Amino acid sequence: MRWEVWLAYFAACWVIAVSPGSGAVLSMSHGLSYGVRRTSTTIFGLQAGLVIILLVAGGGLGALLLASEHAFAAVKTVGAMYLIYLGLQQWRARVEEGSATNGNEAVRVTLMSPRRRFATGLLTNVTNPKGIIFMVAVLPQFIDPTHPLAPQLAILAATMCGVDLVVMHGYALLASRMQGLFRNARAVRWQNRFFGSVLMAVGAALFFVRRQHA
Repeated sequence: MRWEVWLAYFAACWVIAVSPGSGAVLSMSHGLSYGVRRTSTTIFGLQAGLVIILLVAGGGLGALLLASEHAFAAVKTVGAMYLIYLGLQQWRARVEEGSATNGNEAVRVTLMSPRRRFATGLLTNVTNPKGIIFMVAVLPQFIDPTHPLAPQLAILAATMCGVDLVVMHGYALLASRMQGLFRNARAVRWQNRFFGSVLMAVGAALFFVRRQHA
């Protein structure tokens, strides 16, 4: 891969990663609820999903998926319903009040296990039809057909994940800095409802995503 091609792709990765989407919403939601350290598991799940989408698109299966109206509709529906499900789970997350040792109010929030946080991140990206559309539309512009495909995909995947790791951790860190504003149960419930509503809205918006026509 030529240096100037990689630089162009590197710049495109930053634009894509910074653009708000379901991954950013999930990173901020978990960052606010669990802190940056625990949210890293979620973010690694997002990267695993990103790699799967990139390999699918780079291997030609993405174009095949977009060519099939029924297959694309199935992926879109699954992705939308999954985000709506996550939003409902966030909305209904249990928040319990208790008393801290110093007499102040304490808040106990039900935590996801690391395995579940990873799976949530992975499925959020894998079932995102917008990610498939982007990869199918953009990746071919950075792949040289005269050179082996595997090394190029490896470079593209490493670059994309490296940038996305930084950006998603940035979103999580920004959200975690607001944890001090959510020290009582009522505030935490409103935080859960806000991010739950955003996830459901993003999921509903996926129903309106259209596939590319040949």
